[in-house]
Amino acid sequence: MSNEPARRDMVRTAMSAPYLEREEEHDLAVAWKESQDQEALHKITTAHMRLVISMATKFRNFGLPMSDLIQEGYVGLLEAASRFEPEREVRFSTYATWWVRASMQDYILRNWSIVRGGTSSAQKSLFFNLRRLRAKLTQNGDLLSQPNMYSEISEALGVSEKDVALMDSRLSGPDTSLHAPVSDDESGSATRMDFLVDDRPLQDEMVEDSIDAERRTTWLHDAMHVLNEREMNIIRKRRLSEKGATLESLGIELNISKERVRQIENRALEKMRLELENDSRAILAK
Repeated sequence: MSNEPARRDMVRTAMSAPYLEREEEHDLAVAWKESQDQEALHKITTAHMRLVISMATKFRNFGLPMSDLIQEGYVGLLEAASRFEPEREVRFSTYATWWVRASMQDYILRNWSIVRGGTSSAQKSLFFNLRRLRAKLTQNGDLLSQPNMYSEISEALGVSEKDVALMDSRLSGPDTSLHAPVSDDESGSATRMDFLVDDRPLQDEMVEDSIDAERRTTWLHDAMHVLNEREMNIIRKRRLSEKGATLESLGIELNISKERVRQIENRALEKMRLELENDSRAILAK
C-alpha cells in the first residue's frame, strides 16, 4: 500500500502549523529542557516540520521514499530538541538544521546501496557532493577528461582520486542482483552467481581437518614413547622428515645393512600400532 496519502497529510499539517516567534520558541524550549513538557516539545517540532520537509526534498534524487526521509529528519529534529540550549540565544531552526541533515544523510548512506560506503566525514562529503561538483565543472560546456575531473574533485574535497573514481562508478549504476542473468537471453542463461564459485574447502571442513591433524599428531607422539632410541631415530628420519631418508643412507649412518634398517623400521611401526590399539581400547572402556 502506498504511503503517498499519509505523506500528503503530513505535509499539509506541517505547512499549516503556525510559526513561532523568538520569545515563544525560547519559552517552549526552556519548558522542555527544564520540565520535560511534552506539549512544549510537540509545539516546537510541529512548527519546524517545514524544515524537515524542505530538507527531504533536497535529497529526493537519491531514490529513497520521501516519507522515510521525512521520518528520519523528524528523528534528527527530536535529537536537536534534546540537545538544544535556549540560553545561548540561537534560533532553534538554525541549530536543528545540522541534526536534521545529518540524520537524513546517515539514513541515505545506510540504505542507498546494499554495499556500504565509507562513513568518514570525507567520504560523506564525497558521496553528497560528487554530482554537484561534476555538474559545476561541466556547466560551461567544457569537456574535461575524466582524469582531470577526478583531480579537480579530489582537490576540492580532500580525498584521493582513487576514492573519487570508485564513488563515481557506484553512483553511475544501481546494485545488480547476483541472480540476474549475464545476458539478455533469460532462457538457460548463466547468472553472475555462477562465476563466484569458490573451490576452496568450506570453513567447517577446514576446521575438521585441522582438528583431525592435531589428534593424529598427538596420537603419534604418544605412541612413539614405546620406541627405543635407534627405532625412534629411524622412524623420524624415514617417516617424519620432509624428505624421507633411504634405507641405504640410514644403514651407512648406523653401520648396519639396509635390510636391518628395514627390519627395525617394521618392528617400530608394529610396536606403535599395538600401542595405538591399546590406547583406543582404553578410551572405549571408560
